[in-house]
Amino acid sequence: MHWKIDSSLQIVIVGLGYVGLPTAVAFSKKYKTIGVDVNQKRVDELNQGIDSKNIVKQESLKNNAALVFQHHLPTNKQRTVFIVTVPTPVNGEKEPDLSFLEAATSSISSVLKKGDIIVYESTTYPGCTEEICIPTVESVSGFKLNEGFGVGYSPERYSPGETKRIESIVRVTSGSNSEVAKMVDELYRSVLDVETHLAPSIKVAEAAKLVENCQRDVNISFVNELALIFDKMGIETNDVLSAAKTKWNFLDFKPGLVGGHCISVDPYYMIHKARTLDYYPKVIGAGRLVNEEMGKFAAHKAMKTITAQGLNLIGLRILVLGFAYKENCSDFRNTKVLDLVNELKDFGALVSVYDPLVDRVSVLNEMGLELVEELDFRTNTVVIFAVNHFEFGHIKFENSSTLQIKPFA
Repeated sequence: MHWKIDSSLQIVIVGLGYVGLPTAVAFSKKYKTIGVDVNQKRVDELNQGIDSKNIVKQESLKNNAALVFQHHLPTNKQRTVFIVTVPTPVNGEKEPDLSFLEAATSSISSVLKKGDIIVYESTTYPGCTEEICIPTVESVSGFKLNEGFGVGYSPERYSPGETKRIESIVRVTSGSNSEVAKMVDELYRSVLDVETHLAPSIKVAEAAKLVENCQRDVNISFVNELALIFDKMGIETNDVLSAAKTKWNFLDFKPGLVGGHCISVDPYYMIHKARTLDYYPKVIGAGRLVNEEMGKFAAHKAMKTITAQGLNLIGLRILVLGFAYKENCSDFRNTKVLDLVNELKDFGALVSVYDPLVDRVSVLNEMGLELVEELDFRTNTVVIFAVNHFEFGHIKFENSSTLQIKPFA
């Protein structure tokens, strides 16, 4: 096979979430692009120019003749690059849940044509693409790797709520052989404003993604553990960090809740792979344990402040501001605010939650929690700032007796 880019190339993005949708918009500026998602409601709204997740601007969807959305994979004869951007979460035992990845791979394999390429962006552990995905493609499609089809891996690096454009983010690329790798690299470079980094193998590219987020998770867990210690000492963690960062090479990480689709998940993929090799990552595992407890810690820190004011937690009305996993985004996957809320409820408080950025219906359906629709301080004695959305910085409290708590301020 001769792998090369030409004007007839068709791009199919599989999965239209926080990564897939901006990826589809980016590729549609250069290529005919089809966005595919199993959620018919999601497809319908995108075809109407509506993005309920507020990931991309409406003008990116409307009047874009090069971009179409549909519920099924295309079966036309155009040479296609399939880009897989489906979720790869963990299950209740904190083990990789590859069900979305495997389902997408099987579906693509059933419509694969000779000369097509599949590029995976979904986060996986090193070896997953070659050990799980490629055998499925060969079995279902009947083609052989690098003869009938090629495979690439380019780990997604788009973060919900960030101001960075996806075209301005350096990408790591890789391929199943040198020719496929070169084509995948050229494909991404053709839609980016920056350079790419061509990794020597798919495994290296998979590992690089995990390292990026394991590093952040461990560093945040360090300052979170400091917060646990300094709270017992009765000193403010941020006061200590402000003093420490005057040293020129200090790494300025802040304590806080670590949720989301990457930092709170990717370390478990690394741990899983390491355990298959009879090694348990001590540092990565310990970091995860610390960060998993920070929701409860925030609740207990708030409760200490409340009881110090002579207030009784039982029946106390508390308003929690923010439910997304981080500030200024609508993504609430793996949010640790839920742990904070549940802990306060366990101690008898009457807790309501307000977040103008997240979809209230989705939160209710997925987590069983009903968020309040409007901001109202009149019936709440205590307000806890759980997530620092920009909007919350401009709130004015008419009642000066309202107790305001910022667990990580």
